[in-house]
Amino acid sequence: MAVNDLDPHEFFASLPDRADPERIHDLNHTYLFDITGSGKWLVEVRDGTVNVTGDATGPADVTFKMTKETFERIQARKQNPMVAYMKGKLKVSGDIRAAMALQAIL
Repeated sequence: MAVNDLDPHEFFASLPDRADPERIHDLNHTYLFDITGSGKWLVEVRDGTVNVTGDATGPADVTFKMTKETFERIQARKQNPMVAYMKGKLKVSGDIRAAMALQAIL
């Protein structure tokens, strides 16, 4: 199964193994993904490593809120995240610079 065919649970479970340490060696941020109908995941990026916690709550540098459909379209590269944001399908709160740095992980 290709990465862009993963449901949110599979995507977040495999994220630590897929993240390139060279691309994230200087990132230190936390991201909360609130995916309606699927769950919440806290993604912590620290010094080249990625840790994912499911059923997460709590503080994060950035929170992304979207439906499962929007998440799957974004990760399958069928939906541009900026367009989803502008259309109100993706809500982002918190540190926008940290949000933009997320591209290094994916």
